[in-house]
Amino acid sequence: MTDPSFTPQHPGWTDWSEQMRQRIRSAEDLARFVEPCEDERLAVKALADRFRFVITPYYASLMDPEDPGCPIRKQVVPRMAELDDPAGLADPLDEVAHSPVKNVVRVYRDRIAFCVNNECALYCRYCLRKRMVGDDDWTMKKRELQQGVDWIRRTPEIRDVLLTGGDPLVFSDDRLEWLIGEIRSVPHVEIIRLGTRLPVTLPFRVTDDLCKMLEQFHPIWLNTHFNHPKELTPEAAEACDRLTRAGIPVGNQTVLLAGINDDAETMKRLCEGLVRMRVRPYYVYQAQLLEGTGHFRVPIERGIEIFRALRGRTSGYAIPQYVLDTPYGKVPLDYPYLRGREGDQIVVESFDGRIWREKNPL
Repeated sequence: MTDPSFTPQHPGWTDWSEQMRQRIRSAEDLARFVEPCEDERLAVKALADRFRFVITPYYASLMDPEDPGCPIRKQVVPRMAELDDPAGLADPLDEVAHSPVKNVVRVYRDRIAFCVNNECALYCRYCLRKRMVGDDDWTMKKRELQQGVDWIRRTPEIRDVLLTGGDPLVFSDDRLEWLIGEIRSVPHVEIIRLGTRLPVTLPFRVTDDLCKMLEQFHPIWLNTHFNHPKELTPEAAEACDRLTRAGIPVGNQTVLLAGINDDAETMKRLCEGLVRMRVRPYYVYQAQLLEGTGHFRVPIERGIEIFRALRGRTSGYAIPQYVLDTPYGKVPLDYPYLRGREGDQIVVESFDGRIWREKNPL
């Protein structure tokens, strides 16, 4: 049970480690911030053994306490619809098959995603790596992180390393400094990127000390993950400002989610708000064929309509690229990569000419 006095007025509210200790893990904890509807109460219990339910108090404070349709609530509070998704897969991008060593995912010749842990500040209901989050089998010990670095050192084609997870910023500054230092010592690694949602879900993690540490290892780039304008808080803006002032370019990768951001006006407000914060809207991903996420997926034609509606009505900087991630890499959902529809499937062509068919009913 969390401390009921831990609210925005609590003296420890801006301490990121205290936020982690006070995370919401039960319907009773959740009731401190919102009145759970019957569907939410049932889902918290029904899904307890399948995909853990954890939310930071900061992010919970952004929820509408009376509206179960709140776009913040829908991203992180379980729903019974997660049990009704016959098309969903545990690993839709076949990442395990692309892993030369534990938690290193190589789809492209010159770059990798290195899943350095399996923990996040909170667990998004549409998480691509549901199979990993909170599962002890995917925990990375220091020797396993070193094995990943050693593989990078032995693979001279790798020039770009993305640290993801889980979330790398869940690490302490010391552990993250050790890991980035090890990777930076590899002569052929040119760029290190961080993939993190903590500027959105726990912005207090982006401290001055963290930014000073990261400055040692330039070029460092960072992509975060805002999905809705309600997430563009003063606290989040301050976190992004600290990063950019430390010389770290910040981009954003949104997921197109039904009932959350799948209309042009919401997407426009999100992207224009990001630009005001000096965060580049980079990608918008089509939601994956991931188990328990059918209620989040939208027809790809609808996504195309949204981004067509933005063209000419906002700054070019504010229009991200709409993509589908596949086992063959990311594919832009426009000509010439988008080949068309065949019944319930969308046909796309990867960067190297391979054809992928994605189930996506109208």
